[in-house]
Amino acid sequence: MSASEVIATAAGGRISIRVGDLTAQAVDAIVNAANSSLLGGGGVDGAIHRAGGPAILEACREIRRTRYPQGLPTGEVVVTTAGDLPARHVIHTVGPVFGQHDGDEPRLLASCYCNALALAREQGLKTLAFPAISTGVFGYPPDEAARVVSRALGEFLSTDDTIAEVRLVFFSRRQADAFLAAALFD
Repeated sequence: MSASEVIATAAGGRISIRVGDLTAQAVDAIVNAANSSLLGGGGVDGAIHRAGGPAILEACREIRRTRYPQGLPTGEVVVTTAGDLPARHVIHTVGPVFGQHDGDEPRLLASCYCNALALAREQGLKTLAFPAISTGVFGYPPDEAARVVSRALGEFLSTDDTIAEVRLVFFSRRQADAFLAAALFD
């Protein structure tokens, strides 16, 4: 599979919806849909740790030791090296498990995206690639996630001129098309 194929764009071309391999994105930062332990796992998290090598796990262990001994809270973000990935950094965030946050899932999911963008801005990073956070084993319905994510990204980018490109990278064309069918981009 190539790094990615652009399916559509939004927000004046600043958002691209792509099908491809998140770990192959040559951007300033890829966003990891991590679990709170930050110590790797399955899905996107496992793929990032495998492709990036041991430097990512080492950086995550240091964050656990010094900043988040109980694990990274849902919706929060931290940045590490990208190790052997073509990206420069990995921004780790923990998405909400659908049905486990007393109806606060939309706010928490939006926080994953907005906090990652805010951290990128603070770090001087201009290009990011995101997976579909929480829509895998965390059970967030993809159509509901699309509405939350598209709104959050649109609102953030409408007040920010430092982020040049946001890539939403989907594993399959079917997932990308489902996102686009439900997204609420202006």
